[in-house]
Amino acid sequence: MRENQRGIGVVQIVWILAGLLVGAAAVYHVVTHYRETRVVFTTPYQAILLVNGSVYFGQLQDYGTPHPILTDVYYVVSQPNPETKQTNNILVKRGKELHAPDRMYLNPNQILFVEPVGTNSKVAELISQAKQQQQ
Repeated sequence: MRENQRGIGVVQIVWILAGLLVGAAAVYHVVTHYRETRVVFTTPYQAILLVNGSVYFGQLQDYGTPHPILTDVYYVVSQPNPETKQTNNILVKRGKELHAPDRMYLNPNQILFVEPVGTNSKVAELISQAKQQQQ
């Protein structure tokens, strides 16, 4: 009977190892599938809010990867009018700074959320006007 019990023990170990191997393969498949999934945006521009409170508008590429890139970048600058004491918000295109950046490489851990910029929104309208003035 000892040989029979030993044979059953080996079979059980083989089944346990096979089960662990199948489980590990399933976990690997799920992790790699979700890691490689990229978000596709249906609007030309996205609004990106960073954890420091900065908001940028632009064309976001490779979102969901370790190295998202934002191109054609705009941001809002608030300027108080000294006469009326009201604040005017102006959309500014990045690239006018001294180092003339043409893109932003974002740290994905610093992105709080991303939203599409509606094609009929005020931001989309201002971007369109800025592009027309550049031509």
